[in-house]
Amino acid sequence: MNGPQDWNQLHGGRLSAMQDIATAAGRHTLEFFGRDDLTYDAKADASPVTVADRGAEQLVRKLVKESFSEDTIQGEEFAEQTGTSSYRWVVDPIDGTKSFICGVPLYSTLLALECDGKPLGGVIFMPALDEIIVAAIGHGSWYRRGSSGWKRAAVSQRKTLKEAVFVTSQVNSFDRRDRASTYKQLEAATFIARSWGDGYGYWLVATGSADLMVDPICNAWDVAAILPVIVEAGGRFTDWKGVETVRSGEGLGTNGHLHQAVLDILGGGRSE
Repeated sequence: MNGPQDWNQLHGGRLSAMQDIATAAGRHTLEFFGRDDLTYDAKADASPVTVADRGAEQLVRKLVKESFSEDTIQGEEFAEQTGTSSYRWVVDPIDGTKSFICGVPLYSTLLALECDGKPLGGVIFMPALDEIIVAAIGHGSWYRRGSSGWKRAAVSQRKTLKEAVFVTSQVNSFDRRDRASTYKQLEAATFIARSWGDGYGYWLVATGSADLMVDPICNAWDVAAILPVIVEAGGRFTDWKGVETVRSGEGLGTNGHLHQAVLDILGGGRSE
């Protein structure tokens, strides 16, 4: 198979549908992006949510249920809909809602597909930039910008932290874990540190522009799509202990070469 255009027969068409559904949901958010009258509510954890978040997730749920009614759907804004099949969809309708509210285009729609709890594929779609990256386990990670053709995504080959680009979503999230010193260590050890975070930060890692993305605090919907994208681009995604999971409440995506060096700073010890 040469790219996502050949995934129609995989898992009953789910991997192909994954791209279309994520794109439809992301484009829905553009109806609200940049509007002066956009308002938001604060959720229980104090994070913001808009009508665009809710509408995009509702659209994902509708489209999944129309074609794969037996599948489970987990999302950020609404309760999990439990299905009877072994497949689960995990959606973050707007990853980077604060950026979205502020009119900054570095937000994304994330959609992942799992089977029996294991990752099958993921999508990072950035509607305002018209850039998308999709991955399927065993079939690569692929990206395109606008109407250009698909290109194989590949992580960087940088092998030392001193030449590495380190990105994260929000610096004070390290403070919330009492790990401010960890951020300072990473900042001091790397060539440059920037808060080009959320799904966009992982996009940068998967396409070789950045070398490590660190999430001190995250939910499954924040990173379920990220793991297959990073792994299929040749990198690694784990928690801070080196375990390949999206449900530890933390995340680390790297080009692979630097993974152990970052784990050592995070205090994870040796990883398998």
